[in-house]
Amino acid sequence: MFTGIIAEQGKVLSVERNGDISATVRLHAPGTTDGLALGGSIAVNGVCLTATQIDGKDFSVDVMGETLVRSTIGELAAGDPVNLERCVPAGGRLDGHVVQGHVDGVGQLLEREGLGNWDRLRFGVPAGLARYIAEKGSIAVDGVSLTVTAVSPANDPAPWFEVGLIPTTLAETGLGSKPLGGRINLEVDVLAKYTERLLSFAGGSSAAHRASAAPGAETALTDGAAK
Repeated sequence: MFTGIIAEQGKVLSVERNGDISATVRLHAPGTTDGLALGGSIAVNGVCLTATQIDGKDFSVDVMGETLVRSTIGELAAGDPVNLERCVPAGGRLDGHVVQGHVDGVGQLLEREGLGNWDRLRFGVPAGLARYIAEKGSIAVDGVSLTVTAVSPANDPAPWFEVGLIPTTLAETGLGSKPLGGRINLEVDVLAKYTERLLSFAGGSSAAHRASAAPGAETALTDGAAK
């Protein structure tokens, strides 16, 4: 698990692609490799990946096809900066919000407006993810934990959301230099996804619960098992 607080901006050293099936990405991360062990989890632009090779201040990760399709990892090239975060240890501080590193889709920077000591950014979002994004809720953008400041109406055919970024976030993550049209990884609130999934089973679950609670249900189950 991660919290969306970026520890370091690393740099891509190389990308070896095997078509759309897989890729191996090698990164330079002097501040992130300390204590990183083989098999350790690390978020790269918000994508949870496993360290498969460590060489001093450099490490490599293997990326499968599903991740290449769902995220921007497949678009990386040598020299690109990336947001890095190590997983949270048990008992660690939760300074951002619960981030799994399971990217839900890719969005796009639509607008940027400087407002004194902060910037307003508007991102386009895939229609299938818009319902999970709520004003004052949390969202991970390229692995950065952010608070949603505005959302598009529910019936908007081109959904969007906005965030406000302070100078520290602009300087220490890739969002400060993201160009208009730039693509970003999105992870919506996991609680919203689980809530929707549970509600989709509401009718069937209620009926099953009533059946299991009916008089004699336990006896019938026991008798059936005995046979």
